[in-house]
Amino acid sequence: MSITICLSHKEDVDGISSAVLINSAFKKVSTILVDYANLINKLDKLSNELGQVTKGYNRIFICDLGLNKKIHKKFVNILNKLVSLGYKVTYIDHHDLEPDIKNEIKDIGVNLVHSTEESASVQVYTKYKKRLKQHYAFFAAAGALTDYLDAKPLASSLLSRYDRQFLMLESTVLSYMISSHQNDDEYLHRIVRTLSEMKFPHDIDGGFLYAGKYAQKISRALVSLSGEIRTSNNLVFVQNNSDLASSTVVNFILGASEKKVALVYKFKEEKSSFIISIRGSKDCNTHLGRVVNEIASRLGGSGGGHDKACGAVIPENNFQDFVNLLDKNIL
Repeated sequence: MSITICLSHKEDVDGISSAVLINSAFKKVSTILVDYANLINKLDKLSNELGQVTKGYNRIFICDLGLNKKIHKKFVNILNKLVSLGYKVTYIDHHDLEPDIKNEIKDIGVNLVHSTEESASVQVYTKYKKRLKQHYAFFAAAGALTDYLDAKPLASSLLSRYDRQFLMLESTVLSYMISSHQNDDEYLHRIVRTLSEMKFPHDIDGGFLYAGKYAQKISRALVSLSGEIRTSNNLVFVQNNSDLASSTVVNFILGASEKKVALVYKFKEEKSSFIISIRGSKDCNTHLGRVVNEIASRLGGSGGGHDKACGAVIPENNFQDFVNLLDKNIL
């Protein structure tokens, strides 16, 4: 029997839901969960391993893993190698993607499913819904809701099938379960396996307990950070010294401020860089993902994402320049 490989984003509901949907749509799936920082290394390792395999695998999905200027050439080169080895590669994503990169991906024979208007999980569900039972629409809806894309046409149609309070509760619990286990890949794989068996997040043993503990941890972190928050013309920003992901904290920082953009950063000693999460309010008229991609590339880092939500990795010595340039480019 042929085996499908699915590489999907491990850090949020949209990525995990995409993996759940691929696992449910295809008979036998080998799942690899990965973050942005390790995408190229994981792909490169996979291409080398598959180059030595003569049979067994025939299809590869890559879901909810956006590109930036620093990695897109390596990404395309590895995909080209996989296609040349005879694998059918499908890339499903919703992050901003420049037209020339889209053309490069298509030209090498990759099946590109891409729209910035709908979450990755909604696009996965829409493409393969004939293979899926109606139950699995829940995970597409959860991915859209937690990625703040629930008002988009396809997503809003899916969300209308569910009681909104039930969907919000289950999606939030799933999000906190995922965030609190970023260093436990086995648990993340357990989530994918369990949900692929037509289960809900509340069916995962200890799920609500983990979510409750994580909510308490967030509350404590916000109290400790409150006295450290700084502001500039358009930005509110703070260094995150807790063990929480900055992406978890940044929405709270934005909500507590009157600025257009919030930035939360954490120092990674092994990279000598700051890992940065950025969120924009409704008043922000700048496409943050595009601006951050450009600025980060100029400063020797990497970054990108959506119009109101993105991230970056910036060398320590260039961090203040990054903040200054971003502040100047916010409209």
